[in-house]
Amino acid sequence: MTKNRHLIRLAVYLMFRRGKEILVMRRAGSGYYDGWYSFPSGHLEAREVPTEALVREVAEETGVSVDPADVSLVHTMFRLNRLPDTDYIDLFFTATKWSGEPSIREPDKCDDMQWVSIDALPEKTIPYIRQLARDVENGIPFSEVRTETLPDS
Repeated sequence: MTKNRHLIRLAVYLMFRRGKEILVMRRAGSGYYDGWYSFPSGHLEAREVPTEALVREVAEETGVSVDPADVSLVHTMFRLNRLPDTDYIDLFFTATKWSGEPSIREPDKCDDMQWVSIDALPEKTIPYIRQLARDVENGIPFSEVRTETLPDS
């Protein structure tokens, strides 16, 4: 009997928090939601655990050092995409303590970074990121999302 096993990708995201404010970054140059806001994020590399990937990606994208002991997993999202072999499990972490001031460190991938109220995200926030922010505020630890095709940037 042949089984069609589900292929899945794993991504990590960090929601920096200063009270009711969160840090958002506008994507650029990737072809995926360019011009839309998200959080510092990335994929795991071979033989890397999620918090290692998170610390590495945050340093690469923002220049900030985060201690894995200072992050908390707040939400897990299963994202079923329309394209084959692009489904994700997204792990969302928060941090209220870090070393350094966030700044754009990869201008080829990000063209804006700002602190915004979690209740007033930019209009062009990636839809599943907007849902995640609501879920975190409401204490919802898990969600399932069907991602539609990319909007026009």
